[in-house]
Amino acid sequence: MSDPNRWSDLTVRVGSAVVMVVIGMAAVIAGADVFHIFIALICGAMVWELVRMVSGPGGALALGLPGACALACLVAIYLPSQIAGPLLLAPAVAAFLLGPRHRMVLAAFTAFVALAGYEMMLVRDQNGLVWIFWLILIVITSDVAGYFAGRILGGPKFWPRVSPKKTWSGTIAGWIGAAALGLVFALATDAGLSLVPYSVLVALAAQMGDIAESAVKRMVGVKDSSALIPGHGGFLDRFDGMLGASFFVLLTGASIGLPPGAG
Repeated sequence: MSDPNRWSDLTVRVGSAVVMVVIGMAAVIAGADVFHIFIALICGAMVWELVRMVSGPGGALALGLPGACALACLVAIYLPSQIAGPLLLAPAVAAFLLGPRHRMVLAAFTAFVALAGYEMMLVRDQNGLVWIFWLILIVITSDVAGYFAGRILGGPKFWPRVSPKKTWSGTIAGWIGAAALGLVFALATDAGLSLVPYSVLVALAAQMGDIAESAVKRMVGVKDSSALIPGHGGFLDRFDGMLGASFFVLLTGASIGLPPGAG
């Protein structure tokens, strides 16, 4: 018998998603300073949620670290990479030195957020609208395909100790969706078919970003990173996949380029 509650959050999730898509699309299309500020604010919000989860609400760290991360992201994009890198990692160093507990997790995830946010800005600035849309759509496609396949098909859990809701059916559906989208972009651009497996790897990285955030939440005993986004929890809950995908592109793009093979 089907569970009548498995779709109970769908209406709220869709409504919130539509609002986020409209705002996000406007920022992506505007590009330049508007997009930089948008990403910096999102990164600051994610670090704010992270501090509250790991160290509790209140205190100078709850305001200072998110502000430092947002400022580092905003300034770094205008600097040479040799200077941008240390600047992006500076908030993570501060988190490690000042964090009252779980400081290693706080520092690592702060660095993760800052570097991933920086990469999103870099993709938009250097590669243009087509490739920032590709990156965003890979994450959305794999997430949506995974959500519906997991709810409809169910089956064995992917990693039940860390992410009890994620199933193998949803995970594989996400890879298939990413491959299909990669094929569309490969045929519509001069990227070549190497974009298809690369898109699957980006989707896998997005899923690992989701799992990494789930691991932090289980470690500190919370269900959602916050309640800022109805139906989705917090910004970390919603953008964890984007963090994983962007970080993967940051690590691989330097050697193989974007699209793959352009480096």
